[in-house]
Formats: sequence, C-alpha cells, structure tokens
Amino acid sequence: MKFLFFLLLLIRLMTSIVNAQNTENKSLEYLLKNASHDTSGVNQLLNASNDISFFNPDTGLILAKKALDIARDLHFKKGEVDALNTIGEMFHFIGNYPQALKTQFEALAINRKMKDLAGEAQTLGFIGIVYNDLGQYKQALQYLLPANKIYQQLPGMFQGSFALSNTGDSYDFLNIPDSALYYQRMAYQKFSDPTRSHLKSFLLRHMGFIYFKIGKNDSALKFYNDAISNSSFSNDKLNAGLTQKKIAELYESVHQYDSSLYYVRKAFDNAKSVPSKLQILQASSLLAKLYNGMQYPDSALHYLDIASAMKDSLYGPEKFRQIQLLMLEDQQREQTIIQQAEQFRNKIKYILLLSALGIFLLLAFILIRNNRHKQKANNLLSEQKSRIEEALKELKSTQTQLVQREKMASLGELTAGIAHEIQNPLNFVNNFSDVNKELLVELKDEMSKGNIDDAKTIADDVIMNEERINHHGKRADAIVKNMLQHSRSSSGAKEPTDINALTDEYLRLSYHGLRAKDKSFNADFTTDFDSSIGKINIIPQDIGRVVLNLINNAFYAVDEKKKHPSTNSAQNGYEPTVSVNTKKNNGKIEISVKDNGNGIPQKVLDKIFQPFFTTKPTGQGTGLGLSLSYDIVKAHSGELKVETKEGEGSEFIIQLPI
Repeated sequence: MKFLFFLLLLIRLMTSIVNAQNTENKSLEYLLKNASHDTSGVNQLLNASNDISFFNPDTGLILAKKALDIARDLHFKKGEVDALNTIGEMFHFIGNYPQALKTQFEALAINRKMKDLAGEAQTLGFIGIVYNDLGQYKQALQYLLPANKIYQQLPGMFQGSFALSNTGDSYDFLNIPDSALYYQRMAYQKFSDPTRSHLKSFLLRHMGFIYFKIGKNDSALKFYNDAISNSSFSNDKLNAGLTQKKIAELYESVHQYDSSLYYVRKAFDNAKSVPSKLQILQASSLLAKLYNGMQYPDSALHYLDIASAMKDSLYGPEKFRQIQLLMLEDQQREQTIIQQAEQFRNKIKYILLLSALGIFLLLAFILIRNNRHKQKANNLLSEQKSRIEEALKELKSTQTQLVQREKMASLGELTAGIAHEIQNPLNFVNNFSDVNKELLVELKDEMSKGNIDDAKTIADDVIMNEERINHHGKRADAIVKNMLQHSRSSSGAKEPTDINALTDEYLRLSYHGLRAKDKSFNADFTTDFDSSIGKINIIPQDIGRVVLNLINNAFYAVDEKKKHPSTNSAQNGYEPTVSVNTKKNNGKIEISVKDNGNGIPQKVLDKIFQPFFTTKPTGQGTGLGLSLSYDIVKAHSGELKVETKEGEGSEFIIQLPI
C-alpha cells in the first residue's frame, strides 16, 4: 500500500514537470554537447547546474557530473572539488544522503591536500548539513564548528553565514537554546551579499524559528513573513515551502488549526513542485497530524502513507546501512589522519632532536676553538695593554711638558710687562724714601730749634709718605704673587676673585709685555667693566691664563692686520683696537675680548679649539693656548664661544656661572 502511494506521488510529480523538462532537455543537450573542454567549460557547466539546482536537481546533477569528468581529465583540482561539492548538494537535495556524504568526503580530502582553506570550510559545512538532516547533530557539529573557525580567517565569504546558521540548528535540536540563538544571530549579522536571495530566505527562516522556540511568536512571524516575501521575489519555491511549513507549526502550537492547515498545504504543494523528498515528508507528516486531530481519518491516512513512503525512501534500511558504513569509513579516515599527524609530529621531533644534537656539537666545537683563540687574543691584548699603558705614560708626560712649556712661554711674554708694571711702584717707593729722608733731617732741625708745630707738620708728611710707600710696596707684592700663580700648577681650589681687577691686570701686563718685546707694536685698547659683578668663585690663575691667552691673540691679530700692505694705516686709516668688557647676562658672567683684526676663516673655525691646531706661522704658536683655555672654562662649568667675520675681526666670549 505504501509503495502504491509513493508510485502515484511520483507519477504526479513527473507529469507536473514533463513539459518543462522537454524544453530543458533541449538546452541540456546543447550545453553538454557544446561545453568547451577547458577550465572555463567546467565553470560554465557548474554555474548552469547551480542555477537550476533548486528547480531541477536531476538536470543539475547531470551537468555537475559532466563538469567533474572534464575537470578530472584536465587535472583541474579546483574544478574537481567544486563539481564534487555540487554533486554532493544535488544528492543531498534529492535525499540520497549516502551518495551526498561520499562525494563530499572525497572533496574534503582533495581540499586538504591542496591546502585550500575556503574550499575545506565549504565542504565541512556541506557535510555538517547532511548530518543535521540525518538527525546526527553531535556528528554535524564536528564538521560545522571547524568550518566556522576557518571562516573567521576568511572575512566576507557568504558561506560563513550558512555554516553558522546550521550550527545554530544543531544546538537547537540538541536543546541548547542559548548557543542556538548566538549562532543564528551571528549568521544573520554576518550575511552581507544581496545577490544570495536563497541564503537570505534561509537565514530569515532560521531566525524566525529561534524566536518561535523561545516563545516570541510575533518576532518569529515577522521573520517568517520576510522570508516568504524574499522567496516570492526570487521565485524560490523550496525556501518558501520550508518557511510555510514553519508558519504552520507555529499556528498549530497555538491551536489555530485552520491557519496551520492553510500554510502546510502550501508547503506540501511547493515541496511537490521542487521536488524535495525531505520537505514532502515533513509537510505530509504535519498534514496527517492535523487531519487526525480535526477528525478526518481518510485524509490523515492518506498523508500518513505519503509520509511513510518518503521516510522509507530517505531512511530505509539499505540507506541506513550505507550511511553507517560511510560514518565508519569517515571515522577510520579521521583516525588515519590523526595517526599520520602523530607520526609526522614524531618525525619532526626526531629531526629536531638530531638537529639540536648537531647544533650542540657544532657549538661545542666553535666554543672550544673560540676559547683557544680567546686565550691567544688575551695574551696579545695583555702585551698590547702593557705597550699602550707605557705609551700613555709617555703621552701624559709629554702633555704635561707641553702644558708647562705653554705656561712658561706665556710667562716669558709677560716678563717685560711685569717688569714695566713693577717698575712704577718701585720708583714710587724709592722717591718717597728719599723725600722721607730729607723730611726727617728737617724734623731734627726744627725739634732742635724748639719749633714743635713745624716738627709735627713734617712728621705728618713723613707718615703720609710712609703710607704711599706701603701702598706701592703692596702693589709690587701683588704683581709678584700673580706672576708666581701664573707660573706654578693650579691648586684646583676656587676662591672669591674680583674678575674686573683680574681682567684689567692681565690686559695691561699683556700690552706692556708685547710693547717691550716689539718696539714697533702699538694698539689701542678699551675696557668696559660691570662694577655690579663683585667677586665670583674661580681658580684665579686658571682663568687668568684664559684671559691672557685671548688678549694676546687679540693683540697679535690686530698687529698682523696693521702690518699687511692692504691695511696699512697710512693708506686707509686702520687703527688696531682691542676691547675688553665684562657684564652680567642671564645669571652668568661674560668676559668679552674683541678685536678688529682679520677674523678667522670659516674653513678653520671648527678646528680652533682642537689641540695643536694654530693659525700662526710655524714657530710662533704651539696650538695649545685655545685648547687649554676651552678645557679650563669647561672645568668651571662655563662656555667659551667665538663670533667672527672674516676681514672685520673676532670676539671671544667667556661665560661663567655666578
């Protein structure tokens, strides 16, 4: 009896599509005959197969098999995988689950061999859907979850929404509603391809079903109606029928049996027109249930027989056995893959172990060799260190000698100036001594005469002269002390010093020293000292050397310019002038030595503070004056700057902290 109903149903289905098939057969023959034997021909056949898969899966299956033959003949692996996936979907659609799984397992193996992640994810998703239809929901998740993980690495691929939604279905049938809702919402949010109308209807229907399961019927109906509208727009009878069946279930759950019957009849008609055995089974089962509840036994029995026939066709003993064999093969295949992976990992570990051992031996050899080289190098370095230390001692000794020579040279230049400066107070001492002698003789005479008042007046004059003698004696003593300070090594102790007096004294010593050395030397000098400076803490003999060196250089520069023919005073009125100034500026003391000589050429300006560099002719300069001056100023936490303009003069500025 079941077979009779099933046969009648098939006859009815065949007659409903016979006219359409006549037209399609002609186009099918044309396409099969004229498909090019290349990769574009494979893609053309697969595109045509996918276009008609929801309306005529048998024709789609023929086109996909033809594409598979061409792809294998061309060794076109991507086309082969796509063809196998399409064939698997066709078998799935018509309810041949064993063949669907077999082709998709074959596609999965090729994808993994090609390392095609997108293809692997797509095939994993197809396998998971088949297991969902078979009611093997845990088995389905073993394929859907890895597919979702791969899709996370491939953003923008619409198949990701399909796999996510079917993952939600698996959790729903396993009665895990939170996870089901999570994956359905993720699928709906991820979907962004308006050209995939079938997928959009699929997602809308599944969102509606989730809200139905959690008791939100209004939200469920909204999604169901949106899905039907979208299916009607794209003439998608498969998704329309599936959604109508879900609406019927919703109305049946709230006891609105007439509305439920209305929608399930539409679902049954759409299932016959597609045709889809699974959809016919689901719709006829619900019809049988509704008619039975409404006391229509004949109709209930009719649809129950149809459902029974469809169930036998889909899940009969033979197909169940085939599916079990495929699942066993799948498990064995996965176990083989795991074993191969473990063997590969062990092999890698063995190779890494051997490599590590080899590297260890190589490093040991290198370390031993390097240690020997290091010992030789250490011995050589020890010898070189001894030589360098000896050379450093000699260098320091030479440096000390050079510095001392520089000091003595500057002292020699000062000798005439010191002699000139010390002569004045000595002359005063001698003169006043002579005057006092005469006054004392007069004092005796007046005292012998009894002129006490005149004697007192003479005594006052003697006292005044003694004070002058004392003053000029101290002046001579100060000059001698400064000479001694300049000649001996610095103690390194800072002391309060009148910077104006120090600068003025060295200016005059330098001038008179040069005059004594060269009678033709003559230059004007001016001073402008800031009286508010007072005393500052410096090492006077060191700063004195710096000031003296800068003033000597300034006088040398103006004298050289005066001697040059182009600047002869008789021709252009050049007057050699040196200006020495002091002032406070932004918390610092500045000592400026400015001349109107020839200036310093720009090409040597960066070298003037380098040791042994001099612009003077050979024999006239050691090249240590400015270098030592720079070091002394830096040791006082100050700065030594130079401003110059070639042909017009230079200005050296000492900046010292207060």
